[in-house]
Formats: sequence, structure tokens, C-alpha cells
Amino acid sequence: MKYANHDGRAVLVLDDGIADVESATDGRFGPDPMSAFHDWDALVELAAGATEATGPLDESLLRPPVPAPRQVFAIGLNYRSHADESGMAVPDVPATFTKFPASLTGPFDDVEVVGDRTDWEVELVAVIGRTADRVDEADAWGHVAGLTVGQDLSDRDLQFAAGMQFSLGKSRRGYGPIGPWLVTPDEVDDPDDLALGCSVDGETVQDARTSDLIFGVPRLVAELSSVLPLLPGDVIFTGTPSGVGMARQPPRALHPGQVLESWIEGIGTIRNRMV
Repeated sequence: MKYANHDGRAVLVLDDGIADVESATDGRFGPDPMSAFHDWDALVELAAGATEATGPLDESLLRPPVPAPRQVFAIGLNYRSHADESGMAVPDVPATFTKFPASLTGPFDDVEVVGDRTDWEVELVAVIGRTADRVDEADAWGHVAGLTVGQDLSDRDLQFAAGMQFSLGKSRRGYGPIGPWLVTPDEVDDPDDLALGCSVDGETVQDARTSDLIFGVPRLVAELSSVLPLLPGDVIFTGTPSGVGMARQPPRALHPGQVLESWIEGIGTIRNRMV
């Protein structure tokens, strides 16, 4: 199942268009894209019967598939290649911070660049579908609603200011584009091994596979839920591979007018213009 936020309404993405969730479920679920996470399993079951589109898919109307999560987790240094290029040790436990929910934006929205050290970080993003509290790693995928593409855009000046303000430096307005939709794990061949990458003005700057994650999605769900409950609709940015601008010689950053395109195999592509 592909689940999207189309101009503020929850929709299912079909081959030939979209099906409005409220109509497709006879009102069982409302139009609010967050309403599905109250009973994700029921939506997946009902969605199997939705085969007819109720309208066309307009890419320009796609918004964040999870627009208002209660919690957003992000993981640093979760690829060995990125730890190496950053000159930092590989962590023994997930290096966790948060992106504040107000930073999330749509898959094709413009992003306002602040300063001259805004960096790109393509990431696989997992969304929780059932409350996960002290979940075993072996059972973790059963608590994941789906996967989407994300960019953990980072203001490096703010990130490393005043004792390393990771959460604030990664939470400027629009610094969390996600989308284009949420894909259930059964839709991809192997949710533990997906190609991902991003480009700036057509030049590929990151290219990797999620099988290189130090802590994969199941381990992250287990580790995080051992500390606190993960709630339906919560978002986990799982970390970025090597190729970020900060680590290049000379360092590079995003500037107004550039187009950042990010993709993950089996999920889709997002595209954001810097302004």
C-alpha cells in the first residue's frame, strides 16, 4: 500500500491515480492524514479493496505523508562510511537526537536556505504503525507502518554552535522534507536492503544501500522502545551514508537556486528547490 497526503487529505496511491481514504473506507477513517495511524492495521485491510481511483495524482499537491507526528527521532553516524568521513568513532548505541516536527515539509516543496552551510543528508525514514514499547528486534517490523524518503537537512553552523545543538541545527523551517508517500514494507523486495542516494543539480553526491546501516530499522525500533514508547505516527530518520557536503574537500553546501533530488529504491523520489 502507498499512503499519501494529497493537499491535506489522506489518499491511497493507485496505478492510475489516487483514492480518497475517507470515501474508500466509507467514513471509517477521516480526511486528516494523521487519522490513519490510530488503527493502521484496519486501514491496510480496508485499502486492499480500494481499486478504483477517485481522482488524478497531482505531484504538486503532495504534502508530508506524516504531517504532525508526536515524536521525530533521528540517528547520527549510522553508516560506517559516514562516521569515517566525519572523523568520528562508530557508536556502540544509536546516536539519537530529534528533528522538531515543525521542520517537516513536503516532498516537492521549496526549502528556504539559511546561511551558507546548509548540508544534505538523504535518509530512509521509518514510520511507526503500532505502539512499540520494549519491542524485541525480531518483532520490530510488525510495528512499522511504512517507509518513506527523507532529507535531514542541516545548518552546520547552528548544529555545532553552543555545545553542538544537533536538534535545533537540523530543525529550521523546511529542513525535513519527506515523501512522496508512505510505502508499506511488503511493497519492497527487501526492506533491509534498499539503494538510496541524492543529487544536487543532477550531480550524484550520495549513493549507498541501507544494508550498510550500523543499526537497521528493527534494531532502532528495539533500542528506542527500550527507553520510551514509540507511538503510532512517530517518525524515525535512520541516518545518512557518506557523501555529505561538510566532509568534502573543499566543503560544499546548498545555495538558493539549486535543486536537491533524493531517492530510495522501491519507494520513490523527492525533489526540493533551494530558495
